[in-house]
Amino acid sequence: MSLSTPLASASYTFDPRPNHQLLVTAKRYWDPSSPYLSDDADDAYTLVFAHATGFHKEQYEPTIEDLYALASESKLGPKLKIRDVWALDAPNCGEAADLNEETLRWGYEPVFAWQEYARAIHAFLTGAGTGLGDAVDFSRRRVVLVGHSWAANAHVLALTFQPAIQPAMLILLEPMCLRVQDSASVRKLLAGGSENRRDIWASREAAYEQFKSRAPWKNWDPRVLKTFVEHGLRPLPSLEYPDKEGVTLRCTRAQETATYRDAHGSATVYRLIKHIVKRVPTHIIYGAVDDYIPRPVKDAFIESGVGGERSLASLTRIPGAGHLAAQTHPQALAQTIAGILAQRVAKL
Repeated sequence: MSLSTPLASASYTFDPRPNHQLLVTAKRYWDPSSPYLSDDADDAYTLVFAHATGFHKEQYEPTIEDLYALASESKLGPKLKIRDVWALDAPNCGEAADLNEETLRWGYEPVFAWQEYARAIHAFLTGAGTGLGDAVDFSRRRVVLVGHSWAANAHVLALTFQPAIQPAMLILLEPMCLRVQDSASVRKLLAGGSENRRDIWASREAAYEQFKSRAPWKNWDPRVLKTFVEHGLRPLPSLEYPDKEGVTLRCTRAQETATYRDAHGSATVYRLIKHIVKRVPTHIIYGAVDDYIPRPVKDAFIESGVGGERSLASLTRIPGAGHLAAQTHPQALAQTIAGILAQRVAKL
């Protein structure tokens, strides 16, 4: 798949202070040749992507490019109308982590609450801050919220804040919604991995050489791996390593671990989701390989959390993919999202 014209993009820093102290970094993508860019295209979709713990907004660029390529094809049935796509950094990840570096030392460790990502998303979508200018008014858009893992939960939590936001649909990829009895072991596994991972390399090139030969990075789509080396790492020195040289993780080990330690975000969404799916058409996507989240845990969430598959707009599993489907299978993810959007368009 390829686009006839390259996507355009623009970067933004959204400032919700003083009501919320963490800055939000975002990137908008659009097809300059699209007929759906004007305000008259009120039936076109605006997609808002949010990423998993430790990643960054640019991880979705391969998926976004593949999605636009699919949207230009006729075999999906009704032509998909995509106005634009936005991707947001979590406050402790990507470019936002650089800008919030000092603030994140004030009470955001040893636990970083998942509500903080949700609060950032809500402030961004409701315009409760500055930095977007007249670029967008999300209240006038057909918004589709797409979230992976932690961010799937953050999108759901954002829907519980006031003023209420009403997206056209939710697309949740591998949501981290666990029963209380399952949560501790999963959090311990993930936090243990982040606490002990290497986080300094001599250069981006050295990091890339390590990543491409070791799990889990060697299993990633090469395009996604390149975005991680470019946008998931930052030059040293930093506040954490003031006397070091080279590059380090933008989402620090301390912040990644702090995010995994929050038990409240998962449990809250587990209890809320059955109400959310009645309000917003919700599509859940899992990887067919049950690695981080065991299949019985997923099944229990669908049955006792969601209220059964019948309560969902759709439930899909991506063949060959595991929890990191956005990293390993961006094209299949784009195809799945395109299918969801096309199905929705066909029903209108």
